[in-house]
Parts: sequence; structure tokens; C-alpha cells
Amino acid sequence: MKSYRKIAAGLLLLTTALPAAASAHPPIAAEAAAANFEQDRADILAMAGNYRVSFNMQESTRWDPAYEVLDPKRSGGNEVVRVIEDTGRKISLQHMLVITGDDDKSFIIKHWRQDWEYEPAKLLVYSDRNAWTWEDVPERMGTGRWSQTVYQVDDSPRYGGWGQFETQGGVRRWRSNWTWRPLARRDAVRNPVYDRYLSINRHQPSPDGWVHWQDNTKMGTKDGKLVPIVQEYVLNTYIKYDQYDVKAADDYWAATKDYWAAVRAEWDRVAVTKGGIAIEEKADTGTVISGRLLEMADEVQDKKLTTAKAIAEAKKLIEANTRKI
Repeated sequence: MKSYRKIAAGLLLLTTALPAAASAHPPIAAEAAAANFEQDRADILAMAGNYRVSFNMQESTRWDPAYEVLDPKRSGGNEVVRVIEDTGRKISLQHMLVITGDDDKSFIIKHWRQDWEYEPAKLLVYSDRNAWTWEDVPERMGTGRWSQTVYQVDDSPRYGGWGQFETQGGVRRWRSNWTWRPLARRDAVRNPVYDRYLSINRHQPSPDGWVHWQDNTKMGTKDGKLVPIVQEYVLNTYIKYDQYDVKAADDYWAATKDYWAAVRAEWDRVAVTKGGIAIEEKADTGTVISGRLLEMADEVQDKKLTTAKAIAEAKKLIEANTRKI
């Protein structure tokens, strides 16, 4: 089981104070925001479903002449996306990878989560190594916009941004402001000369599913200053597909959803009471408690551990391993 987690972790995007990011878009009139609200919601909810996903990563322009550009990397898998919360102004989507072993047995890897919130006053953003802090959305830019906060496999934060839905050239998409993010595992395990990304994030529906496109500037510190090292483009394509063991993912979620709801609530509590989330991360695992939090979910599903006991241990782990900011 652990070997499958290591394989799947390679598909996952993981982790001096960073300057605030900006947006190229002007403020949205209240009338236009109201007119587009339901379409915005529909586009977010449409990302739920059963998919075959391709992950395509390519470094392009090197900004540091001494840097050697990596070869393009491609991978893929079967991924289930489910709506786990919808209050109208907040939508939460949980991703789960379905991996089939040599014995044709399916293994479920709880993958990333994306939370969408309409017109938020603030959001949790990556601010430095091992730290995520609260950032206010500029008041003049709040109307009609949605934030997207992305979480790692253990429901700890990864990055957050805010932006708007728009239609250009007949294609409707959501585009974020510039956001800071920690290194993905695929980069972090190489101990590269850069240590974070400055990125723009786009989500757009397609006739076959949807597309997640990222423009990442990989940044490193030289002489005490953050400088660009290399540009990377990431295109993740979600194509509707259900010719795999979708039921295994739904069974996993049915067995563990109460546990994971409590884990999310505890991360939320810590973020409020400690001024954000500060926790040590490792290149190969994400947070230092990620492995145990995931393992307990498996034990709950296998009935080796009760949900109540798993929740109690998870709360202790999160509290003990986070610090005030």
C-alpha cells in the first residue's frame, strides 16, 4: 500500500516573506457579478465527475543561464472528483486517485482538494517555507470574484488565489491573481536551486471535461533576493471517463468522510486561532504528519480503528505539530 502512495505522490502538486500578488483585471460591477453568479457556480460544479487525467509539465525559458532545463514530464491516472460541500457561496471538491495494482485490486489515494468561495474577505496563502498566513482580498477587487484554495492530501493548505470567470475567444475560464506556492514533490525531492513558485492558475471547462493550466515561475534566493530561475508550464487535462473502479473511490469516501470532515475542521481551527498554519514539511511526504493522517483513514475504512479514535489522534497531531504565526 505504501508503494502505491509513493507512486501517487509523484503526481501531486505539493512546498523571506513573499510580496503580495496582483491581478490584471479591473473591478467588476455588482450588476455583472449578479448576472454571472449561477454560471460561475455551474462551471465549478461541472469539475466533479469521473476522469482520465493527464499531467503534462514542461520547463521552457531559463532565466538563470547556469540552470539546465529539465526534460518534459508526463504522467496520468484515473481520478474521481466529488462535491463534498456546497453552501451556495462555497463549494468544496475532493479529488481521489484510483490506482489498480498488478493483482487488479484498486487502491484509493486521497488526492488534492479545492475550495471555492464567492467574494471572500480574506484567504489563506503560502507566505514562506512551512507557513501559510491570512491575506486580505483588496476591497475594490472583491465583488464578483471567487477564491480558490488548494489543499494537500492531508487537508493542510498548499496555495490560495482569487480571480474571476471570463470569456475570451469563445472560451470561458477562471483566472487567478499571481500566487505563491511551495514546491511540488516532483521538484522538492531533487533539492533544486529554486524553492517556490510564482504562478497564475486557470481552470476552464471543455467539451470533454475540463482543463487546469498553470504558469509557474520557479524562484530561488541569490544574494538575499528572490530571482527567477526557469519558467514552467503545466497542463492537466481531465477527460470524462469511467471505465475503472469508480465504486472503490466512493466506498472509500463513504467510510472515511466523517474522519476527514473532522480533520478539515481542525486545520480550520488552527488557522484561525494561530494566525495561519505553520508546520514542518518534508520533500517526499508534504507535512510531517501527512503519512499518519492518511494511514488512519485506511485503518478506519478497514475497521482497524474507530472514527472517533482516529479523529482524536488527528486533532492531537495537528495541534502538536503546528505553531503560532
